Amino acid sequence: MDRREVIGDAAIEVIAAAGMRGLTHRAVDQAAGLPAGSTSYYARTRAALLSLTFARILELDQETVWSGGLAESIAGYAYEAVTSGRARMLARYEFALEATRRPELRAQYDSGGAVIRRAAVELFSAAGSADPVRHAGLVVDWLEGTIFGALAGASAPPSRESLVASAREILRGIGVG
Repeated sequence: MDRREVIGDAAIEVIAAAGMRGLTHRAVDQAAGLPAGSTSYYARTRAALLSLTFARILELDQETVWSGGLAESIAGYAYEAVTSGRARMLARYEFALEATRRPELRAQYDSGGAVIRRAAVELFSAAGSADPVRHAGLVVDWLEGTIFGALAGASAPPSRESLVASAREILRGIGVG
């Protein structure tokens, strides 16, 4: 893993634990176990640190392994997001809120979201969807709501099995899978 990845991963953990206000170069150095000033070397400004961190979030989002059928893949993404990917998703939601106030983050956040939605459209096209753009949008929105609810709610994360069942119902409802 290169130094930028280490810094990005540590920044994700800092944001997940302390929110955007807790994100400082010093906090990232400490979380990553790096000498003081290391983060500043790679990301001179706070804006550069935010950009590096969000790029790392997108990179990790795209590393998600899609395995099994469509319902299993969708459910697997949601399950990973609320379990081992919890910190990444919390940081991503912090970015979403911050992007409502900072135009420079809005552009990067929207661009990242477009990458994810294009990948979903490709997935639905390959699955034979009659309207892959609309169907992908519906499922991505369901995923976002499900993930956010599990992370922000008072309940435990849903089981993989319940997520697969829900994904199958949604896919049946839109005539895919």
